Amino acid sequence: MILFFRKTILVVLVLFTLFMNSQSGVVHIDSILSGGLMRKYRLYVPNSYTSANPVPLVFNLHGYTSNASQQESYANFMPIADTAKFLVLSPDGTSQFGNQFWNAGFGYGPNDVQFISDLIDSVKLTYNIDLNSIYSCGMSNGGIMSYYLACNLPNRIAAIASVTGDMLNTWFTCAPSRAFPIMEIHGTLDGTVPYNGDATFAPIDSVVKKWRIHNNCSVSPITFSVPNISMTDNSTAVNYKYIGGTNGSSVELYKVTGGSHSWPGALPVILNTNQDFKASVEIWRFFRQYKLNQFIPNVGIINNLNKDNSVLIFPNPASSFILIKSEITTIDFEILNDLGQKIYVDFNKNETSTTIDIRKLPEGIYFLKVNANHNLVSKRIIKL
Repeated sequence: MILFFRKTILVVLVLFTLFMNSQSGVVHIDSILSGGLMRKYRLYVPNSYTSANPVPLVFNLHGYTSNASQQESYANFMPIADTAKFLVLSPDGTSQFGNQFWNAGFGYGPNDVQFISDLIDSVKLTYNIDLNSIYSCGMSNGGIMSYYLACNLPNRIAAIASVTGDMLNTWFTCAPSRAFPIMEIHGTLDGTVPYNGDATFAPIDSVVKKWRIHNNCSVSPITFSVPNISMTDNSTAVNYKYIGGTNGSSVELYKVTGGSHSWPGALPVILNTNQDFKASVEIWRFFRQYKLNQFIPNVGIINNLNKDNSVLIFPNPASSFILIKSEITTIDFEILNDLGQKIYVDFNKNETSTTIDIRKLPEGIYFLKVNANHNLVSKRIIKL
């Protein structure tokens, strides 16, 4: 079992709701069906939101034994979202095996990668989400899950940040097919997820090096010592920035010397919670630099699906065949995978309908591009 996080933290987390900073938006509490389970979430929508313009979406993932409400209060992105105009999505993990957690490659539990993807699909039906500006961060197990999303959902998440999280040794070698911006914030006296690693966790410096190499960033970092404005937190912080990576990617580390298993700048103070900087502010500063279409060229086509009814596709979802019907007699079409790579092409179908055999495709989400006499239509299809 890798359910390793201290249960005693839960007692402190219960106090988080007492330390909410002021915000002007509304928290919507809802649930969706994913993987046969009803999954709950909290969505913070600032009053600055209007449907006229697409807005970023930040996932805020709780730690082991915690929940969405506690993480929402603890990280407290709301005042930042009010000003920067983004939505904050704080979902709940599952507690099928005791304490609530995220299944970040533990080998058991629900498919939480699919749940996050399903949540994006669900929320964008109601809100005007900028699908090039979706990010994930989290505390502890939530930070681990964010790394797991970088490895397993790189087509939808633009960048991630981890606070007191890490990569597991069992999937440390994962390598998405694109550069991926990463921020890690970690205390050297973290007694739950050790800075120097152990049998479960990779050393934090090794994680930073891994992503620096993966992104082709500079070998030498830009180093900034955070001013030690708090003399009572028993910790100091240094920010290391590895820049100049592929497609403008970077890797950042906030090394908190003397820091505990806690979220810098947050209240209540858990042991040596660093108060020299606010992790949530720095995470948004990091996220806002990046767009998904910096790293996946075809994502603009995929994420802005044309709802033109001149091309109909059914059944959808499908397991064996799909039928395309068009008002135009001459059509070309392509099927792209979730990374925007072409996997099937057929040109000059001089007819108003055609059938595509998808039996050999793995289960998942694909995108059908149809060019009907220069009228480009893109639609999402699901292979069961």
